[in-house]
Amino acid sequence: MHRHAITIFALVASATPLAQAGTQDEAKGFIEDSSLNLHNRLIYEQLDYQRGSTTRTVAGGPRSDEAKESAYGLMLNYTSGYTRGVVGLGLDAHAFGGVNLGSDADAVRSNPRYIAKDGNDLKDTFGRAGAAVKLRISSTELKLGEMRTKNPIFHSSDTRLLPETNQGWQITSTDIPSLSLQAGRFTKWTDRNARKNGASLLSNYSGINADAFAFAGGTWATPVSGLSLTGYWGRYADAWNTLYLGSFYKLALADKRSLSLSLNVYRNTDTGKALAGEVNNTTWSLMSSYAFGPHKIGMGYQKVDGDTPFDYTNRGSIWLENAMQLSDFNGPHEASWQIKYDVDLGQLVTPGLTVGIAYTRGSGIDYRNAGSVYTNYLGASSNGGKHWERDVLVRYTVQQGTAKGLALQVRWGMHRNNAAQGELNVNQVRLLAEMPVRIF
Repeated sequence: MHRHAITIFALVASATPLAQAGTQDEAKGFIEDSSLNLHNRLIYEQLDYQRGSTTRTVAGGPRSDEAKESAYGLMLNYTSGYTRGVVGLGLDAHAFGGVNLGSDADAVRSNPRYIAKDGNDLKDTFGRAGAAVKLRISSTELKLGEMRTKNPIFHSSDTRLLPETNQGWQITSTDIPSLSLQAGRFTKWTDRNARKNGASLLSNYSGINADAFAFAGGTWATPVSGLSLTGYWGRYADAWNTLYLGSFYKLALADKRSLSLSLNVYRNTDTGKALAGEVNNTTWSLMSSYAFGPHKIGMGYQKVDGDTPFDYTNRGSIWLENAMQLSDFNGPHEASWQIKYDVDLGQLVTPGLTVGIAYTRGSGIDYRNAGSVYTNYLGASSNGGKHWERDVLVRYTVQQGTAKGLALQVRWGMHRNNAAQGELNVNQVRLLAEMPVRIF
């Protein structure tokens, strides 16, 4: 695997006409350009299940209409500089730790959202660490090891206590003007509340494991001002192929106004052993937004064309506009729409204060032809599914003083569905406090 990565790295770098005028020419040294950052995160969540919905429980355990979790997370990230020369060498490393501050998940949930679990018992403390070696020629970088990824088809989530990570290799290149390229292959995965690295890759909606996920693609900043185009191809081994096309356009208007459009299209088809069954799914979303002063209004539409849900690996590998806090609105044949409003209250109330609200509604969900893999895992097999979700987000970031950078966030969500949709009726309250600290 590593041999193939190095070969690709060399080919990309050598094929670049600007290889001698890249970022590596400005390398300051392995130690001289290194940094160490500490990120503190305190989180509390309460889920109240409604209309007879209850938590998923351990075998023989009690059922409850309420689940609470609270935890403290500590994320230490080291990023080295690059050695000088034609080929730069560097190292990225991380150490993550979590502390259980009080949870009932051991009694009422089989799968806690924030705390690590050992058998049927929650861990009081847990942690993990990893590192990746990196090499750079010009503005092309190869990383080998444990790392986070960021692209529309293989994206590491950081929406709970600790971030996801993956094991494998990745190449990124910005040597070609206006073009950002990326390719990689990963064979292991570490979930957000895992207590050790290196689990098998997992898909979210089929629950199947696979040996590898490979991808290639990039983003082009077009000559048209404000317009960018993104394309990626990926393969979840012996499960499905993924093709992603996306675009973003922002038109600046007078008086600090702007109009923006965001389009995301995913095409999934089964491949190899077809571990998830027959997959023939096209899912797309379109969001239009109008910004004026501190205000921003958005309207979006999303459609799933296929008998299976739109599925993906990692928790964050979905860039559809209607993938919300409590539901992705990605059921088979589902059509959904969204309206949202965001406001920056920096001038009206206090700097650093923002508020966002959203309402999303989906219908037309039909699981009758989804296949046994999905119906068995999700427990949904009928048609006529529909649901809606309301979300409110309030966030304040301290702008100055000794607490500068401290972010406080309150998130409230409500999800309601009928039995055919397959998810839960639930109210959510999530409190979050984050404080980044630069050590050097």
